[in-house]
Amino acid sequence: MDKIVAAAGKIDGVHIERIKIEEPFVDFAGRFAALPGTVVLLSGGDLDCARYHIVAAKPWLEFRGQKRQMQITLYGENTPKLHTFDGNPFDTLQKLINAYKLDDTDLSAPVTAGLFGYLAYDLKDHLERLPATSVNDLGLPEICFFAPSIVVIHDKKTGITRLAIPKRFINEKDHVESDRRFFFEQLKKPTKPDRSFRGGEAGFKSGFARPVYEDAIKTIIDYIAAGHVYQVNMSQRFMMDFAGDSFSLFKALFKRNPAPFFAYINAGDHQVISTSPERFICLDGDIVEARPIKGTMPRDADPQKDAKFKQDLVQSKKDDAELSMIVDLLRNDIGKVCAPGSVQVAEHKRLEAYQNVYHLVSIVKGTLDKSRDAIDLIKATFPGGSITGCPKIRAMEIIDQLEPVRRHLYTGAIGYIGFHGSLDLNIAIRTAVVLNGKILFSAGGGIVFDSKPGAEYEETLHKGRTLMEAFKGAVPTASDKHYGWVDGVIEPIDDISLPLNALGVQYGYGFFETIYAQNGFCPLLDQHLKRFAKTWVDLMPDAAPDLTWADIIGEVLARNGLDNQTAAVKIALWRGTRQAAPWDHHLVVTARPYEHRLSALNIDGLRLAIYPEPRQTPLADYKTLNYLFYHKAGEWAKAKGAHEALILNPGGTISETNTANLLLIKGTDVLRPQSAHVLPGVMQAEACRRLADLGYKIKTAAITPQAFNDDTQVILTNALMGAVPVIAIDRKPLPPNQKLCQRINQAVFGTKTR
Repeated sequence: MDKIVAAAGKIDGVHIERIKIEEPFVDFAGRFAALPGTVVLLSGGDLDCARYHIVAAKPWLEFRGQKRQMQITLYGENTPKLHTFDGNPFDTLQKLINAYKLDDTDLSAPVTAGLFGYLAYDLKDHLERLPATSVNDLGLPEICFFAPSIVVIHDKKTGITRLAIPKRFINEKDHVESDRRFFFEQLKKPTKPDRSFRGGEAGFKSGFARPVYEDAIKTIIDYIAAGHVYQVNMSQRFMMDFAGDSFSLFKALFKRNPAPFFAYINAGDHQVISTSPERFICLDGDIVEARPIKGTMPRDADPQKDAKFKQDLVQSKKDDAELSMIVDLLRNDIGKVCAPGSVQVAEHKRLEAYQNVYHLVSIVKGTLDKSRDAIDLIKATFPGGSITGCPKIRAMEIIDQLEPVRRHLYTGAIGYIGFHGSLDLNIAIRTAVVLNGKILFSAGGGIVFDSKPGAEYEETLHKGRTLMEAFKGAVPTASDKHYGWVDGVIEPIDDISLPLNALGVQYGYGFFETIYAQNGFCPLLDQHLKRFAKTWVDLMPDAAPDLTWADIIGEVLARNGLDNQTAAVKIALWRGTRQAAPWDHHLVVTARPYEHRLSALNIDGLRLAIYPEPRQTPLADYKTLNYLFYHKAGEWAKAKGAHEALILNPGGTISETNTANLLLIKGTDVLRPQSAHVLPGVMQAEACRRLADLGYKIKTAAITPQAFNDDTQVILTNALMGAVPVIAIDRKPLPPNQKLCQRINQAVFGTKTR
């Protein structure tokens, strides 16, 4: 870490100058939005916490971490340099802040230099020891911060805009002037027009069916009745296809619903769009402030109905109790790092109005102990109690049990950590992530004993309506059993379905482990899991899931009443369709009663017979669902820069490609490769018949790769593409014969092109 800091150079103060912006700040921010590492923090509305607009751009350092894999990228004058190491994300964050610590002077701005970005909710696992029973399908960093060389701060109250540039020195070279030059060159460029964005035609789809979500609420209520918790924040994730410009979506949302904490992060491989109303934690000097929100009612266009919703929220005993509970939790968390006796509730149960909802808000303040700093404050309070529940640790365990996927950024925190001691982070609610052609966000609410499952489900829709309506897409509505665990949710086996286009369904792309269980204990579980993980590494494109399988299996056994019996447990993986995160694989855990085979058959042993077929699979004679071999061959060919993989027989002779049959043409001879097992091609047979009509002699022969030479033409055939020529094998050019392929296709399909 010391070597990385030394390579990054040092900071000796901050250059600050007043500037004038002749355009709306959100348009000004758009000048930098396309640059990876840009963070935009806007303050919407006129609440007392919504004073500053900030743009942080042109990072000189990027810090990412997932689990204990830390990455720091340094952006200098030359190629960026990536440094990776094992570490704790909070410790690494603290070392970075300490390495570039500046004197805490009156800067007339909340921040002028520091780290801007996010802390994912899943960082909780670095603070508490919790079971991992939900699936991480995104593969995104748990912590992502950028150190900008340009920070622009606009004070809405005074109208003053300042440009702040850290005085960075690398090898004694000052970078202030080059950073200033870059900034003013950006201002000279024409303003970029708003670009379009769109969502998928089907609209947002939830990872929960409504009945399953309501069952989860009922489970939480049972936990509360049993004394496990007082409250749990339960959420559901919505996702759909996304195309277009993510910053244009951000602008549209800002104009539609200017919440106090608007954020846009261009993290390069993903973008974050947040419209949060809730401040998580703020540190100004030594004053700590948190503003928890608990209690939500929808708004209505009818003034009378709207007033009724408002009155109902103010008078709600449930919401009052819920907010008071979370305020007590936050007082305790903040009190861990504040001076004794300094923590107090400055304001309680304040009503705040937003476009779609009303909220109840409290303000908790304290004085940071002199021996503590901003990172200590984060560790003491993260994740925010208003979006976990109470008591916090047990609530987080239940969240992981009931929510099918890891939350990632949802209910984490977004904002900045200043090098001069300041800190301002909001809770990442009303927050969307754009990733690889998908947009996803989550919405939830606090569940207490008298919560109504149907009403709680509807509340998640109210909270997500701003994002949903920005696309004019569809808003999701409602649509003795054996149970299984499917992608993080326990649901009836009869309700489990897999998409027909999933590779696991189409090609049998998947694998499984069958595990013996006796009275809830699996004696060989570790060995099974090692083999399962090894298979995942060999066959799957992403990392194996980090799940506490023993807990998941225990839940499935208990739900099926098999925790005191002998049972067979199966862990299975079906590959989805996507080639990048967010992954759509399907993980399933099932359990059934088991009777030993010898007992069931009433015999003493099993008889064996030698199978006559070699390991060349007789299944190649058919179009089976198990196309995994051919699919992997195709992936390999693409990695080599080819379009198809040429498949060989066990003896080294040629058989077919991963999707088509082969025909070799030498003079007037047409050779079909001979294979012990190969799919009889419908199109291949038709092509041979047409070629015979043209005077060619059709033969079948064992063909080796040496047969491909300058006088050999090769044609591929299948029912979709017809006949197509091969132009090269292993980068060796072959003489193509497009005209012959066109004649075949015209004869078979009535067209020259196919």
